Amino acid sequence: MTRVLLTGAAGFIGSHIMSALTAGGHEVVAVDGMVPAAHGPGAIAPDGVQLADLRVSSLTEMLDGVDVVCHQAARVGAGIDARDAPDYAADNDLVTARLLAAMFENRCQRIVLASSMVVYGDGTYRDRSGQIVDLPPRRVVDLEARRFERYLPNGEPAQWALTPENAPLAPRSYYAASKAAQESYCRAWSLETGGAVTALRYHNVYGPHMPRDTPYAGVAAIFRSQLEARNAPTVFEDGGQMRDFVHVTDIAAANVAAIERLTSGVDGAVGFEAFNICSGQPISIKQVAETLTTGIAGPAPLTTGRYRPGDVRHIVADPARAATTLGFRATIMPERGLREFATAPLR
Repeated sequence: MTRVLLTGAAGFIGSHIMSALTAGGHEVVAVDGMVPAAHGPGAIAPDGVQLADLRVSSLTEMLDGVDVVCHQAARVGAGIDARDAPDYAADNDLVTARLLAAMFENRCQRIVLASSMVVYGDGTYRDRSGQIVDLPPRRVVDLEARRFERYLPNGEPAQWALTPENAPLAPRSYYAASKAAQESYCRAWSLETGGAVTALRYHNVYGPHMPRDTPYAGVAAIFRSQLEARNAPTVFEDGGQMRDFVHVTDIAAANVAAIERLTSGVDGAVGFEAFNICSGQPISIKQVAETLTTGIAGPAPLTTGRYRPGDVRHIVADPARAATTLGFRATIMPERGLREFATAPLR
């Protein structure tokens, strides 16, 4: 039996991981800071979850006898403005640094880190011949003219491609910068200590008990809230933005696979490794809205043409490495999962 320290255990993703680990016979030391941005004002820790502010709490007792850390605690989402930056740094980067230091002191050598696709920034693009191309940022003049794609120097639209784990990191938000920093701390820690890090780069996660109506909610939850109010989901740009949506139960399965690999003594599970965790089935934002609308028999999506200059046009993951190395393959594809999500309970 593996003893796992699970941070963020009361959160959207953490609670699903806790259930999966318990069902798999693992012993879970569950902790959560119950941050109001994630849980709402006055929320209390559920049964089996220890309340702890990881920015200041002593971590020694939590790590006693722990074989592997599953670090899910984080401030998520795009946030509101630059005033969020210190909170991302404290909740994500400071906590991770404190955790790694405590792991060193307690001789705990394995960690699974919740990372994110946002570390890549924009996605991967090819020209007509199939060559990967480095493109300039989108221009406001193009966005105003409803030319939303990324364009080659000759004016042709570039083609999106799957983004592999060795793509350069280029975070575009404070949240993304904090996730890239978490990875960097973990990489440095693994080089110094010989510890093993598995960073799971989640793509767009959705599913039951997802938070609603906060600046940190994902687009699927925002569409859900609009439909519950009998309003049409409002889709930015032309809705053609390609993404990968992965169900939270698949995220939990990926974490269990990563934990079991780290603790099994399998060859190769050393140093720092990163994996895309995704469905492997790209879907457009407009299709997401349409699928949710169908599932709840709501009003048709409204494609607004509105844009945010810093938004990514396409970001779609390559799932091959996770399948080959972790043995992880998503089981719930977006068409089914999003249709069921239309009526699933939200936090």
